[in-house]
Amino acid sequence: MATINVNVDEEIKQQAKETLDYLGTNFTNVINMLLRQVILTGSIPFEVKIPKLNVETIKAIEDAEKGLGLSKAYTDLDEMWKDLEKED
Repeated sequence: MATINVNVDEEIKQQAKETLDYLGTNFTNVINMLLRQVILTGSIPFEVKIPKLNVETIKAIEDAEKGLGLSKAYTDLDEMWKDLEKED
């Protein structure tokens, strides 16, 4: 058995661990599956590309970054319920 050391952003590692735990597997199993697929396919076994965003999606991202079009944030449940009742 060989050991592979990989540097990974801590937040990415934690998110991936939670997903793998939910799926009932772990990093070792996934890395072994990946490497076996590299051997079997002679390539990276998934598509690697930069996603192309349409104009509408880009505008929505820009608006969200500026805080435009977002729902009101609440720290008080009573205030939230009052506002919801006003909408009816």
